[in-house]
Amino acid sequence: MVSAGPVVPRLEVQEIEKSFPGVRALKKVSLQVFPGEVLSVVGENGAGKSTLMKILAGVQAPGAGTLLVDGRSQQFNRVADAMQHGIALIHQELNLADNLDIGANLFLGREPRRLGLIDEQEIRRRSQELLRRIGLNFSPDTLVRELTVGQQQMVEIAKALSINARVLIMDEPTSSLSAGESARLFHVIRDLRQQGVSIVYISHRLAEVQDLSDRAVVLRDGANAGSLERGQITHDNLVRLMVGRDVSRIFSRQPCQPGRTVLEAQGVRTAAWPAHAVSFSIRAGEVVGIAGLVGAGRTELLRTLFGIDAPLAGSITADGQPLQLRSPQDAIAAGIALVPEDRKQQGVVLDMAIRQNIGLASAHRHSKAGFLSFSTEQAQSQEMCSRLRVRMPNDQARVGNLSGGNQQKVVLGKWLALRPNVLLLDEPTRGIDVGAKQEIYQLMDELAQQGLAVLFVSSELEEILGMSDRVLVMHEGRVTGQLQRDQLSEQAIMKLATGFFAEQAVP
Repeated sequence: MVSAGPVVPRLEVQEIEKSFPGVRALKKVSLQVFPGEVLSVVGENGAGKSTLMKILAGVQAPGAGTLLVDGRSQQFNRVADAMQHGIALIHQELNLADNLDIGANLFLGREPRRLGLIDEQEIRRRSQELLRRIGLNFSPDTLVRELTVGQQQMVEIAKALSINARVLIMDEPTSSLSAGESARLFHVIRDLRQQGVSIVYISHRLAEVQDLSDRAVVLRDGANAGSLERGQITHDNLVRLMVGRDVSRIFSRQPCQPGRTVLEAQGVRTAAWPAHAVSFSIRAGEVVGIAGLVGAGRTELLRTLFGIDAPLAGSITADGQPLQLRSPQDAIAAGIALVPEDRKQQGVVLDMAIRQNIGLASAHRHSKAGFLSFSTEQAQSQEMCSRLRVRMPNDQARVGNLSGGNQQKVVLGKWLALRPNVLLLDEPTRGIDVGAKQEIYQLMDELAQQGLAVLFVSSELEEILGMSDRVLVMHEGRVTGQLQRDQLSEQAIMKLATGFFAEQAVP
């Protein structure tokens, strides 16, 4: 918490501006971070949060404006400049060498030396102190690859503390964590706050923001939209400032009469859970959610349905025709499309243009004699970008320059261009803001109304409850039960997700 006496902001920016080709990312943005404070920075994708954080951490230089540390003007030309002032950024994509041990990662590039040689004993001693400080009970000799994502997140925090970080910037730190790992992270954040460390916290999970924050600064379209003190931080207030429009009905599912069965699995066993079989069906016009705890086998099921992983047993049929899914090409030919969980690694090619990304999956359909029809590709891209409301300078812009929500729309556009019958969505709104979520939900509803079958995995119960006509709940590789829309509740889902079997587990 902010102390009661006269306090100088530990870090402050005044009227910061930043532009990229075709995009004005920041427009006279100002904020202050005080000692021992958790300041959340929230906003829709494309609001300028990531750009601002990169400026604070020395990754990018501002185009205009002033940056102050302890009340004194500073200029950060590189990351090392920010680190010298005790400012560290923990990226959403963790930056660790998984082939090295914890100690080596903590001091990589800054190894203490003795007589010109790396002092392994000093690394071990200091590493043990840092690990003890964050409550991570591992030996410094443990390889990073042996840790869970949540534990690796803690190593990143320890790494920041090893440079005596006074300001810790955390970008979507819980996006890949389980509930238990998130709770542990929150405990560490509160401990660091008590120790006087300032935390700048970025998250699209507004419940976390409300729970952790001393203050919240909201950005919209690259400018300050407002700020909220502790007692003012509510979900409604945050959303109102973030989007500038009414999202009281964020879930727009309008159930329709389902049609024919378009996809059916009988006794399917995956490599992740070879002893447990999954059976279910989905009909045209349905939106079916798959709920379950981390490790329940949900992603593995979608990968199998899309032909990435071969089933160990069982059968899969599409429109009544048995499928032999040897590769994703077989699934695509059967009218099945998959939007994967990790869009940056598996959904888009970040260095390619929007137009090229949208045309990737359907290139074979608008090619003649091995030559690509650029006019067809252009028309298809413009149709999808307009339909999905992709915010961009033009469709020749690099996908890597788009916000997370707009990248997700490009992934969707790539698959919708194929006109599939079944759309598999794995965590479709992970890491995107509430406004972009609403647009994704609206699209899911529109697709179902048009007769598409939508099968989606989500770890957000609110999303499962709001969008599903029916929910399949998984536990340890099998379906423990299904719930119709009028049966849905958090309690009912969690009961099945923790291993309770309904009387009839298979639809």
